[in-house]
Amino acid sequence: MPADLSLPRIYLASTSPRRRELLHQIGIDFDTLFFRAPPRDDDDVSEAIVGSETAEEYVRRVAAAKAEGAMRRIVWRKLRRQAVLSADTTLELDGEIIGKPDDAQHAMQILRRLAGCEHRVLTAVALADDSFLTQRLSVSTVRMREISDEEIAAYVESGEPFGKAGAYGIQGRAAAFISEIHGSYSGIMGLPLFETAELLREFSQNA
Repeated sequence: MPADLSLPRIYLASTSPRRRELLHQIGIDFDTLFFRAPPRDDDDVSEAIVGSETAEEYVRRVAAAKAEGAMRRIVWRKLRRQAVLSADTTLELDGEIIGKPDDAQHAMQILRRLAGCEHRVLTAVALADDSFLTQRLSVSTVRMREISDEEIAAYVESGEPFGKAGAYGIQGRAAAFISEIHGSYSGIMGLPLFETAELLREFSQNA
């Protein structure tokens, strides 16, 4: 983050520890705004796929819904007014959106499909306040090597796949499965820092 960028404090509309770490990495001051966790999800920030939307349409819509939902909660909860940053990450394999695993069996099925193949990781970042909402999209390509069933089972047993799109975290043990990436490493983690910094810079210049 450029040294001359002076930002007001923001809200991060995410419970992801990875996103919190990445924001800290670029020196952003923020408060965390929480939504309800599954199975009592908030309907207005649902991550369910709608109709035949593409991965790009899906991830942009969900990121925007999170930002808009967070702004509503600031009003409902009578919180201090400040801008909200949100993000959503999904995978696309052969035109299909691949989300978070439902359970261990589902995680194993996802990882078997990804093994030996190339897939896309899409992360949309949205920034909103009372008067505007703007977005950026990061798209990266990831190739995963062939993985044995024993490796997959051990990885799922570690608990790392849960809560992660595509059932893996590139910043964790799954790094040993990734043979090649093209794009944004931080975007694959869940918050593309270049695009995030661009949004925040634009916000600071227009505030």
